[in-house]
Parts: sequence; structure tokens; C-alpha cells
Amino acid sequence: MTCRLNRYARAACLALALACRPGVVAATDDLSQVAAPQIVITPAGVTDELVLRDGTRAYGRVERVDEGLVTFTTTAGAAIQVRVAEIVSIRPADGRVVAGEFRRADPNPTRLFFGPTARSLKQGTGYAGVYEIMLPFVQVGLTDRISFGAGTPLIFGEGSGHPFWITPKVQVYSSDSVQASVGVMHFLNVGDGTLGIAYVVGTRGTTDSAITGGVGYAYARSYNSKNGAAVVMIGGEHRVSRGMKVLTENYVFRGGGILTGGVRWMGEHFSTDLALVVPTDGNSTVGFPLVNVVYSFSR
Repeated sequence: MTCRLNRYARAACLALALACRPGVVAATDDLSQVAAPQIVITPAGVTDELVLRDGTRAYGRVERVDEGLVTFTTTAGAAIQVRVAEIVSIRPADGRVVAGEFRRADPNPTRLFFGPTARSLKQGTGYAGVYEIMLPFVQVGLTDRISFGAGTPLIFGEGSGHPFWITPKVQVYSSDSVQASVGVMHFLNVGDGTLGIAYVVGTRGTTDSAITGGVGYAYARSYNSKNGAAVVMIGGEHRVSRGMKVLTENYVFRGGGILTGGVRWMGEHFSTDLALVVPTDGNSTVGFPLVNVVYSFSR
């Protein structure tokens, strides 16, 4: 019995000694290095976002990676050197450089204040938000050209009678500066019938400055009546600073129209719209504020 215990003790000591050998420690270090972020030279035409462990963020490109040291040139032309161990992430940033300043892309390029542009959501991306505090909505890209959304007012209706709307949209054409889409905003559980608007919309320009125009057919259906009317929309957007756009969205229909103008504050994922909406019937006008808060997400 004593001999057997001694053999077990020697085996345990041998295993402990092997575990502490430099070769094993080196293997562990190798595994840690594999887990570190993979850093490569930034391709031409791409702007990277560099995030360090101390919270520092910089935009530019990776120029060199040498023995654990990364040389990063910012959009302003300054070169900085950081160790790989200090880097949390380096990834392509969605936006463009203007006069040495990186301007992040509008997180909500597929809509104006309420109506759509002809741009499409990428597959797996989307946004969720609220119109006027009481009207939550969501839109998701099913493919790079097809998206689907829905929304509902918070305080109207009960149970199965609660009204809601759906917003399918299909992009039918896209180039660098021109896009065209078709879609519908269809309301359900509104009284005894349904209503909505089917539309064709086109956008020309960039996400920083563009015009959008569309034509639609507004319809209302009930058990004993069918009504409809044409609607024309004209809108525009123009970026005035790194984090702000001015927008306008206007509608003309038989008997009147709606004028809307305001601003959008843009962050990495959140955007906030503040506008003045002025419906008019040609004789009188009454304005009211519009406030939208939207969060954009991706896979």
C-alpha cells in the first residue's frame, strides 16, 4: 500500500512540474495572442475607428503593424503609435472625411421625419423609435433591398381592436447617387375599415445632401365605401455640421397640404428629430412640434 501511495505522489509531482515548464507557459501566451484583435493595414478608401482601453477614439487608417506596435494615422494627418495590448478594437467606420474631419454617416438615411427616402436598409440592420412620444415603430432589413416594419399608437384602442400599421418597402433601383423604391403604409383596426398609402419614391444625392420626391395613392376602405386621392411628396436633407442635418418634408393633396421643416441631431446609433409641422387647407394654418427619437441597430 505504501509503495502504491508513493507512486501516486511521484506522478502528481511530475504532472505539477510539467504544468509549470516554460514551454507550457509559452503555449498559454500563444493562446492569448491568438485571442487578441487581428490588425491589418487599412485598405485604400476605408476609414477605420480605433478604440483604446482608456476610452480614446480616433479615426484614420492603420499604416503599419510591427512587433506588437501599430502605427495609426488620423484623418487630420497626425501619426500615433500604440501597442496591440492597448487596443480594444479597430474596425471600418461608416462615414466620410470632410476637410480632415471624420463625419459619421446618418444612422437613419432611409427616412426623413416621417416619410421614406428611396434608400434601403442592409440585411440584418434596422431601427426602432417613437414618433411624438406615443407612436413606437420598428423597421428591419430582410435583404439589402427589402425591409418590413410596423408600429402602433400607445393610447388608442384595446385588445384585438388596437390599431397598428405595417410598412413593407422594396428598392427597385440603386446607383451611387440615385435610388428608387416602392412601398406601402397600411393601417389596420382603424374603425370599421382599413386605410393607407401606396407610393413610389426616388432620392438623388448623398446621405449628406439629397432631395427626395414621391407620388402616392392614399386610400380608405370600409364595408360600404371606397375612397382614394393622389398625394405628392417633396423633401430634402442637408448636413450643416458633424452631427446635425436640416430636413424638410412636404405633402400636397387635394384640398390642402402639409409643410414640415426642422433639424436632426445624429450620434453613432441614436438620432433625434425636432421639427415644426404646419398643415394647411389654403385658408388657415396651425403649426405643432414634431419630436422623434430613433435607435439604429445591426446584427
